[in-house]
Amino acid sequence: MPSTITKIEYFRVPPRWLFVRVETVDGTVGWGEGTLEGHTEAVEGALKDLQERFVGVNASNIQDIWQIAYMGRFYRGGPVLMSALSGLDIALWDIKGKKMGVPVYELLGGMVRDRVKVYGWIGGDHPSDVMKAALERKRQGFTAVKMNATDAVSWIDSPNVLKGTVERVRQVREEAGMDVGVDFHGRLHKGMAKQLAKLLEPYQPLFIEEPLLPTQPEEIAELSKTVSTPIALGERLYTRHDFRPYLEKCAIDIAQPDVAHCGGITELRNIAILAETYDVALAPHCPLGPIALAACIQVALTSPNFVIQEMSWKMHYNLDDPSAADLHTYMSNPQVFNVQDGHIEALTNPGIGIEIDEDRVRKADATYTASQQAWRNPVWRGQDGSMREW
Repeated sequence: MPSTITKIEYFRVPPRWLFVRVETVDGTVGWGEGTLEGHTEAVEGALKDLQERFVGVNASNIQDIWQIAYMGRFYRGGPVLMSALSGLDIALWDIKGKKMGVPVYELLGGMVRDRVKVYGWIGGDHPSDVMKAALERKRQGFTAVKMNATDAVSWIDSPNVLKGTVERVRQVREEAGMDVGVDFHGRLHKGMAKQLAKLLEPYQPLFIEEPLLPTQPEEIAELSKTVSTPIALGERLYTRHDFRPYLEKCAIDIAQPDVAHCGGITELRNIAILAETYDVALAPHCPLGPIALAACIQVALTSPNFVIQEMSWKMHYNLDDPSAADLHTYMSNPQVFNVQDGHIEALTNPGIGIEIDEDRVRKADATYTASQQAWRNPVWRGQDGSMREW
């Protein structure tokens, strides 16, 4: 019997998330996430188009819906369309799993592991004192953390601006005894990035993330040859086609697609398989909400090359407004994300494995959209007034 889509809705909720709800004719509900930080209204516009195109369609045909959503309007790819498609795709997988009474990982071929290694954030956008935060993460059950490398940095700046980064990494590695990923966030240009990568190498970071902007595969490949530290990126790449030049140039060691930006579970799985072909690990980007995290975990459980998963619990974006929301706020079963010995256990409930508090989501959306502008990232300027990378 066809599982006809009767309703596609989306909800803008604090701190900066966009949830998607899909319902079928028999009342089955699936949840997805299409968060695109700083471009919420654009994704909402794309979701309106998906509503018009896919209400009345058989929800079981996930691959066909994905192909039509991606290719059917001639212009394809990019962060806005792929984030909207992500929200729809994740919800469709959630529905399929619920209808069949199995977690999504069973539909993807079954588990290759029974738990998923995770890391938490420390330091915020203006990293300074990270030791207290690292020790708190250790107390919470994490064995690995990630932090931003620097504040705003000029195209070529004084080498002194890098000293604090090196010291913070040393502290976390040697004094806290934790693994640490260092997110350059595309803030550094080549002349500074290669200096910092070399300076950090003795302390063996878990990885360096976005050492340069993701428009520069040749330059990133060149930098990767100068250090032994694994190079990671992918949050600003939106399809397997975007990853292709980085893989072919041997520029990266870790692929970090974001399930809420890259076309959902369907394309995250494709990227994982493609990366494995090039002996590249998978560590999905996910400083987002619980739906995106659950979707990442479903793919991680089935991917041999998966290594570690980002999670936003108690992250600085969530805690900027303590009255807003955190990872567990919209969940009815937050215990499934408990961290123990650096891992989260497999999500075994049908669908993506979590239960969303729909009433709370609807109330949060109504309040948020009526009283606040959608989240915007800051625009940074240097001492001379020129724009700096955030």
